[in-house]
Amino acid sequence: MDLLVTYDVDTTTRAGQRRLRRVAKICEGYGQRVQYSVFEVVCSDIERLKLTAALTDAISTETDNIRIYKLPQGALDNVEHLGITTHLDHRGPLVI
Repeated sequence: MDLLVTYDVDTTTRAGQRRLRRVAKICEGYGQRVQYSVFEVVCSDIERLKLTAALTDAISTETDNIRIYKLPQGALDNVEHLGITTHLDHRGPLVI
């Protein structure tokens, strides 16, 4: 399953700054960062459920926002890049 995960965490407090780091760490464990708050993720249904649960536990539902877009299978293999970029192997091993 191909996913695009985006987040906006309120960082006006120290707790918010910690939540932001926690959300980024969780996302890094599942996919590859392509912009500051955007990750491309290739995972199974079970991994998606684990990712969603971990992110839900990490945020404040009153101030933070996470969007998870489920993309068609293989969509991340057909991304058009403009400007500076590096090639990402989404289907290879994820080294943390």
